[in-house]
Amino acid sequence: MNKKNRMNTLVLAVAIGLTIPMFASAKNNPMPSVRADAPNTYIVKKGDTLWDISGKFLKDPWRWKDIWAVNPQVKNPHWIYPGDHLILCNIKGRTVIGVDQGDGCVGVERRMSGSVTNLDTVRLQPQIHVDALDVAVPAVSLNSIKSWLIDGTVVDGSTLKKAPYVLAGHDRHVLAAAGDAVYVRGGILVVGDSYGIYRAGDAYVDPETKEVLGYEARLIARGTATALDKDVSTMELTESLQQEVRQGDKILTEEVNNYPGIFYPTNSENVAPGRLLRVLDGIDSAAINSTIAINRGTRENVQVGQVFAIYRRGALVQDRHDGQLVRLPSERAGLAMVFRTFNKLSYAIVLEAKGAIKTGDELRPPVTSGE
Repeated sequence: MNKKNRMNTLVLAVAIGLTIPMFASAKNNPMPSVRADAPNTYIVKKGDTLWDISGKFLKDPWRWKDIWAVNPQVKNPHWIYPGDHLILCNIKGRTVIGVDQGDGCVGVERRMSGSVTNLDTVRLQPQIHVDALDVAVPAVSLNSIKSWLIDGTVVDGSTLKKAPYVLAGHDRHVLAAAGDAVYVRGGILVVGDSYGIYRAGDAYVDPETKEVLGYEARLIARGTATALDKDVSTMELTESLQQEVRQGDKILTEEVNNYPGIFYPTNSENVAPGRLLRVLDGIDSAAINSTIAINRGTRENVQVGQVFAIYRRGALVQDRHDGQLVRLPSERAGLAMVFRTFNKLSYAIVLEAKGAIKTGDELRPPVTSGE
């Protein structure tokens, strides 16, 4: 897969999407609170993200799906494009945001209901939308997450232990890059098949249960097996991504990334609170647009798009009156959205931050604002 196709796949993974009925139940799903300074209209700009746009209208940006007016008459009603005119409407007592095609809230309501009556009497604004995946507004900044969407993965200890490994480079070179050959041992490769070369990282260990949740692995190169001699395979490196290949790097069948075709912010209310495992890329603390790993995955029902509030754990202080150690209340330090899930952990991007966010910080479902 070439770089352009991989990038299109990436954009598909974070294209905005949602499917909701015209109106959700007000009893079970109260309407999200609209900001006092929310604009009545907004023109989507190149470089916008759904999180940015949602934050202009809502106190709780993760509730966008509860307010978006779906138009079932178009091919991709969940996608928003640069140049779209968004309008804030009150329809049958419910606040919604839709695309204004020159007919205001009347048109938004008609399109939500699927009605096509009297379209000949409505003067619509010209709309030009190219259906390429890379023009729709993404949920979050692609530049901030693409490395961990494409090149990062998590593998279990058994898989890592059994994986073939780079024995040596051609002419005993320690390092190798695209165009070089390397020798692989520890498993039989199929001549003609392509593989990923991964650099294994540290284990992810749950800070509460001490369970090993998996091992970080970064894709650093791709190669094709060209020959097999007893238990040693020859591999030609076809692409170098980040670093040169070295002895001990692992050979794995590159996984097919089944990224979700739709991706939108939503609450994590059905997920048990967790902890921040690691700030990715070897950084000590996280800020806005940093990527993090959390100790909750698909086995805990985590889904892509879920938003967690990050809490800085309160410090332990000694009460001078009785000498007891007392933990102060935790304070909210930011918000993060999950963009990739594994069985026992997930990757997320920090979208809001108040001060430093660090390993061990608590993650909880965000609290919805009152009216």
